[in-house]
Amino acid sequence: MAGETPDIIAHERTGTGKGAARQARRDMLVPGIVYGGEQDPLPINLPYNELVKKLKAGRFLATLFNLKVEGHDDVRVICRNVQRDIVKDLPVHVDFMRLRRNSRVSLYIPVEVIDEDDAPGLQSGGVLTMVRNEVELRCTAGDIPEKITVSLAGKDVGDSIHISEVTLPEGTRPTIDRDFVIANIQPPSGLASQSDDEDEVAPDEVPSTEMEDGSENEDAAGVDR
Repeated sequence: MAGETPDIIAHERTGTGKGAARQARRDMLVPGIVYGGEQDPLPINLPYNELVKKLKAGRFLATLFNLKVEGHDDVRVICRNVQRDIVKDLPVHVDFMRLRRNSRVSLYIPVEVIDEDDAPGLQSGGVLTMVRNEVELRCTAGDIPEKITVSLAGKDVGDSIHISEVTLPEGTRPTIDRDFVIANIQPPSGLASQSDDEDEVAPDEVPSTEMEDGSENEDAAGVDR
């Protein structure tokens, strides 16, 4: 199930327009807006260094945050857009959407693999190949899983793990309407190379062609005429 929702701290922005946004950036703040939830939009400023730290941590657009703004009730939000400077690639504006606990959202959830020691295929030298390191799920804001867990117990070389084998929280479903593969166990590279070699016929394995009288065909024997 979902882990603790991380906080993101912002300040209400009193001015609007390009002038206020430029001033915010000079003050090492990033302007943003919070909308939705049947409330009026709220202009905010976010500390630049804290925002960049969260962006570098990854999955910023797929994380549910607890937004804290002085003078306002805490609210759960999800980032819908980060505008960046086209030259420096630094954040210049952020859009957040308010969510109620029963709001439904689509988020990419990371995949964790367990029971590798109980997979015969891996113990015999097979190689685990992750087809999807994260899966997009449709879930309620109050029940966002921190991760989904894939067990490899009993899996052998050639086996695949499908989304249908994963236990998801109640009310949560994949956004893709088919039983897609998350991971599979492939043969060891050495075994695959050996199989390829066996498919090739060695020169000394080519049978010679004999004439009806028992003598070798001159062309097959490589004799010059």
